[in-house]
Amino acid sequence: MTLLLTVICFLSGSLMFSYWIGFLLEINIRATGDGNPGAANLWKEAGAGYGLLGIALDFGKGYLPVFLIIQSGAVSGYGLVPVALAPVFGHAFSPFLKGNGGKSLAVSFGVWSALTKFRASLTYALILASLYVITKIMKKGKKTTSNEDGIQTTVGFLLLAVYLFWKHYPGFIHWIWLGNFSLLFWKNKHALAEKLKRP
Repeated sequence: MTLLLTVICFLSGSLMFSYWIGFLLEINIRATGDGNPGAANLWKEAGAGYGLLGIALDFGKGYLPVFLIIQSGAVSGYGLVPVALAPVFGHAFSPFLKGNGGKSLAVSFGVWSALTKFRASLTYALILASLYVITKIMKKGKKTTSNEDGIQTTVGFLLLAVYLFWKHYPGFIHWIWLGNFSLLFWKNKHALAEKLKRP
């Protein structure tokens, strides 16, 4: 059962809604900024309306399958580790884009909203908002780059671990966090490496 549900969740995550919306609008969002086929680049190219639609759909493909599985009781505890990570990895390595998917940020928000009844995802949003403000102050109001955004999302997710330990979430939640963090780190490795190279 766990294997079947993991496959279903992976397929759900692999649906590249933002990229397809851009395609219907005759916009190649992969030619924008960092080349990420996600909602952020759809927003940049097609405007806030389509961007918000992309975010909602990407959020939903992470939230709905995990939420329904938890509610059904079909899988619980450590059995949720592959199930919860599957939508995130599905988006990152979508077979619809030959394995070259997005960074899975909106999908991650969806998964963590389902896992923790929105608590961890709201905490993560607050962390990201704080990091954004700090970065803007350091840059004296200048626009952040795609690399800087990637670093913020990765560092922010690392800080989320503090909240999970503080709230005494069970062990399987920490394993899901580790898998999700590892993926974000991998997807943003070039931005992190560039930052470390700077004096």
